[in-house]
Amino acid sequence: MKLVMKFGGTSVGSGVNIRHVAGLVTKYAKENNKIAVVVSALAGVTNSLIETSFRAQKSDEKYIQAFTKTLLSKHTDAIKEAITSEIIQKEVIEITEKNIAELEKILIGICYIGELTQKSKDYVMSFGERLSAPIVWGAIKDHNTQTQWFTGKDAGIVTDSNFGDADPLMNYTTHLVRERLEPLLEKNIIPIVTGFIAANQDGIVTTVGRGGSDYTSTILGVALQADEVWIWTDVDGIMTTDPKIVPTAQMLSQLSYKEATEMAIFGAKAMHPRALGPVSKANVPVRIRNTNNPENSGTLITKEPQADAKEAAKAVAMLKDVAMLNVYGAAMVGAPGSYAKVFDVLGKNGINVMMISAAASEANISMIIKRDLLGRAISNLEIALQEHGGIISEVTAEDDVAVIATIGANMKGTLGVASKIFSAVAKKGINIRMIAQGSSELNISFVVKEKDGIAVVQTIHEEFNLGKQ
Repeated sequence: MKLVMKFGGTSVGSGVNIRHVAGLVTKYAKENNKIAVVVSALAGVTNSLIETSFRAQKSDEKYIQAFTKTLLSKHTDAIKEAITSEIIQKEVIEITEKNIAELEKILIGICYIGELTQKSKDYVMSFGERLSAPIVWGAIKDHNTQTQWFTGKDAGIVTDSNFGDADPLMNYTTHLVRERLEPLLEKNIIPIVTGFIAANQDGIVTTVGRGGSDYTSTILGVALQADEVWIWTDVDGIMTTDPKIVPTAQMLSQLSYKEATEMAIFGAKAMHPRALGPVSKANVPVRIRNTNNPENSGTLITKEPQADAKEAAKAVAMLKDVAMLNVYGAAMVGAPGSYAKVFDVLGKNGINVMMISAAASEANISMIIKRDLLGRAISNLEIALQEHGGIISEVTAEDDVAVIATIGANMKGTLGVASKIFSAVAKKGINIRMIAQGSSELNISFVVKEKDGIAVVQTIHEEFNLGKQ
């Protein structure tokens, strides 16, 4: 098979873990598979890079020097644990020292200028993967296997210039990736590619969003026409719910792209929400697997849901750290474009609306947004919409809520699913604050008080017997 394997931060969290990853990759390579590998930064490194870039903006030069020293030590320790050959160790340490010296220069530059743009932030964040990929490369090389490492930019991933959250230019990317990586695969040389990092058409480094190594792997999977993309993580697969909430939660053996996307949006740990976009169009299967339990075949994500699955609901998820925003105005009734004005204000202020419910009276809209954006949303709505002739008379909010989503392709056309959900919640004496369901019937989402969230998830999981799949 032709496989793209992605290893996340926990999978490459230490030198010992990296050596284990190298063993897994070489094992599958020896079974006549052609493999490309995508790696994340070592656990915690991207967060520390972001924090340090903000410290640099405040001209904290001493902190920068201490940080780069610690970063070098962390990666040097990982190199010595992951690689037994002293010659390869030395080679990787030299690459690491060169990268960290470059990083320090960039951070000190930010320090002197006192300005951190999204463009320079992307460049700083790129160093997490630029430091981890050579270690994985060295560890695989240490297993007497031919390999070569690339940044996402060098591999040929080209994006637009939306720094911090760039989108790939897939036709151009496909051409470059095939040109640069296919000849290596044909010679059974394993390309190691940094996740998360790409470049725009001018060659300036971009990133595809936090957690974007998943996205990189699916971009490469499509470009290389892979048989499957394997996302290696620290869980067996996608679960029916969070096992910390419901200990009887089960692993789902198969999901459709649409089901998996819904679950990723609601925080399923194993998958980045945007990652399934490229593969769903090209129909490349994705498999979620556990680095610590490779015997488990994990969750397979394909175009169609599992053929013999009879359950109406497959999973239940909870999204916390959200707030409900309510906009009321009698003047909105029958006024074309009034809703558009509300969403325009939020969009221009960088506030994404995650869920919407509107009354047929047209006088009220309820929306779910990120909790930390609530203050900005309220102030901007009140100011801007008063300027539009007072179409709204009141903006209220609740910041102690959680969104519950029940997900499953078989809910479509199955009578009584919503009734079953809401009856089970009502029996617990829990009030529902807001409801939304799209015409796809794939997801029924509703809002409850955050203090009731865990009880609701447990109730729905039990009501649909999800622990017995």
